[in-house]
Order: sequence, then structure tokens, then C-alpha cells
Amino acid sequence: MTGTVYKSTGSWYTVKTELGHVYECRIKGKFRIKGIKSTNPIAVGDVVDFELETNSDNVSGIIHKIHDRKNYIVRKAVNLSKQTHIIATNLDQVFLMITINNPPTLTSFIDRFLVTAEAYSIKTILLFNKVDTYDDETLMEVKYLAHVYRNIGYECIGISAKTGKNIEKVKALMTGKVSMFSGHSGVGKSTLVNAIEPALDLKTKEISSLHMQGQHTTTFAEMFDTGFGAKIIDTPGIKGFGVVDMDKEEVGDYFPEIFKLKQDCKFNNCLHIQEPKCAVKRALDNDEIAYSRYRSYLQILQGEEEHYRTDNWDS
Repeated sequence: MTGTVYKSTGSWYTVKTELGHVYECRIKGKFRIKGIKSTNPIAVGDVVDFELETNSDNVSGIIHKIHDRKNYIVRKAVNLSKQTHIIATNLDQVFLMITINNPPTLTSFIDRFLVTAEAYSIKTILLFNKVDTYDDETLMEVKYLAHVYRNIGYECIGISAKTGKNIEKVKALMTGKVSMFSGHSGVGKSTLVNAIEPALDLKTKEISSLHMQGQHTTTFAEMFDTGFGAKIIDTPGIKGFGVVDMDKEEVGDYFPEIFKLKQDCKFNNCLHIQEPKCAVKRALDNDEIAYSRYRSYLQILQGEEEHYRTDNWDS
């Protein structure tokens, strides 16, 4: 039998067939995919082949094959470990949810996420949530950030999951596609999913007023069907986003504005740091590239961990 993984708890996988039948499945023994070292061999979105177990009181299945993936998005743990975790596979697009101060989503996090999505050829749309709660100064920050990312080529939408602002616009972008929602805990992922499809009634929690951080409500990534022809993957909140190891020469390829200029640099292996006649540095001096983006590029290039507590929007 063949089905799609809708939920993974690490040991059991909820698999749904094309006919709509749902089975709890597991894997037997070691299950490794060639070329991928991750904490989870199977992820939400995977298409798998499985066989039903006959000697069991409950009907369950054993997964014995994973179909080739169209793509996947993966993150590295933000610590010294080299382990990676596949968040979801076979995506049409990702909505990265951003809040300015409730909790703060910083540019280093946004850029690391975008670099990973670019590396795996996954379209990303930026959703600036909670715009109904911001004062004029904070709204100016939203507009500035949206300007920065629109100039690069990313679609940016200001939304309010609570008031419904631009929810229909998001639904229109989702129709007929598999979409993943990601972001820090507390940015409103589950609230947005509930606004898009109220029948799902996902659990939500308030922001911790002590640290202005979200509290985890989604423990595992999970896919949901909607009544308007879209599939939603809701994911656990991500505190930090470690970029998977890549060669220094290729980091700039996943910053579209840097990639566009690299051919104009004097040296074809230019890292855009101190090399002479660098088109990227020239564009930075002319304010054609946002400094926050260049700073993120340097941090990734130098292997620095994400400074998600000390960054400032405007520095």
C-alpha cells in the first residue's frame, strides 16, 4: 500500500492513503536514506510504501520504502552537534511567519531560514503577523522589512490571524498546494491555521509576558487537509535555525541579491569580504544591498551561531 505521512512522532507515523484510509505505521530496524544524515529518516510529507501487520490486535503498518522526494527543508541543531532534522518534505511553498516584538523575529533568523529554503529550491512567502497590535513606529519597521525582502524578490504580506486581515489572500495562495507554516513559538502559526480552517481547532497559547517568547503548542509537525483543496503542514516553533553545512563559495548563491552580482566581481571565487573590485561590496556601499542581509551572509560564512538575542533590526 502507498500513502503520505501526515504526522511523525519519532517512532510512529500516521499515513493516509489516496482513498482516505489512515494507518499508524512504524519502521523496522535501521532505515537510512542515502546521502542524508538526519535524526528522522521519515518526515511529514513523505510518500511511503507500507504493509499491514497481520499479527496485531490493532491494524497497523510497517513502512518499507520511501519514494523519491521533490524537496525537503532541513535544519541543523543550534548547538555543537552535527545532527540535522528534516522538518517536512515534498513542499510547494513555505510561509515564514514573522512578528516584530511579540515575540521578536530577527533578521538573522529570517535570513538563515531563507538560505535553507533557497538551497532546497522551496518558495518562501513572508507573513508579517499581528499587524493589528502594532503602533505606528512598529508598523514602520514592518514596512521597512517588507521593502527589503520585496526588493530581493520575496512576496511579503501583512496579516492578522485574529482580525482576519489578508487571510483570504493567503488562502488563495494555498489552494491546490502543500504549504508549510514555520516561525518562532508564539508568532501565531496555530492561530493562523485555525483562521484559515476553523474546523481544525488547533491548540494555542498566549505569549509568556516574562520573556516575550512563545510557548510551544505544536509538538510534532503535522499535515492537515482543508475544505478548499489545500494541505497545511503546521510545525513546532523554532527557537534558532542552524544552517546545514555548505561550502563557503556557495553561501552567496542562496542570497539572490548577492548571486545576481557575483559575475561582476573581479575574481570568480570572490567571497565579498576584502577582495578588490567586489561588486557586492560596492552595492553595499551604495545601499543597494541591506546591511542586515550582508551581516547574515558573513555570520553564515564564518560559521557563527545565530545571534537571536542580540541583533537589532536597524543595525
